[in-house]
Amino acid sequence: MQMFKSHLESPLGGLLLVTDMAQHVRALDFADHRARLQRGLRTHYGIVDLTEIPPPAEIAQAIARYFAGDLEALGVLRTSTAGSVLQRRVWAALRRIPAGATTSYGKLARELGFDDPRAAIDVGAANGANPIAIVVPCHRVIASNGDLKGYAWGLHRKRWLLEHEGAIKPARTEARTAMLPGM
Repeated sequence: MQMFKSHLESPLGGLLLVTDMAQHVRALDFADHRARLQRGLRTHYGIVDLTEIPPPAEIAQAIARYFAGDLEALGVLRTSTAGSVLQRRVWAALRRIPAGATTSYGKLARELGFDDPRAAIDVGAANGANPIAIVVPCHRVIASNGDLKGYAWGLHRKRWLLEHEGAIKPARTEARTAMLPGM
C-alpha cells in the first residue's frame, strides 16, 4: 500500500503525518514516538511504502489554524483508519466530542451502547490505540473523577491540549516568591 509521510511542527514538538493517495489522514504521531507510528502502520496495513512528501496544504493549514486557536479547524480533515470494528466506532465517537469538552471512558462506553461497566476498559484500550493524534481527539477522554489518566503521547501533551481548548483550567506555572519578613 502506498502512503505518504510528512513532517510538521507544533507547539508540542514535531509531528509525523501519514496520508494516502486521497489525502486522508491515516496517522498523526509525535516525532518522538516514531516507533509507535511504525508499529501501528505495520499492524493495520502490513507492509507500507512510505514516500516522503511535503505536508498537503489543506492538512498543514488546518493543523496550524488549530494551534493558532481555531479549535474547529480540524473538523474538515478527512481520516481513514484501519482497526477493529470497536476501535473504529470509538474513533468515530471521539471526533464528535467538541473542542472544549471532555467525557469519561464510562460515559463514552454508554454512548456507544455498552451497558456493562467493564466496557469502559475496552473503550479505553481502543482510545489508547488511536493512530491519529489531535485530529481524532482521544485527549478529550478523562477519568470519571476528572483525572487525566493516560495518553499515548504523554500526559504533559494531554494537559496542554485540554488547556489550549479551554476544557481544563491552566496549571499554575508562575514562580512563587518567598514572603520576606516584615512584608
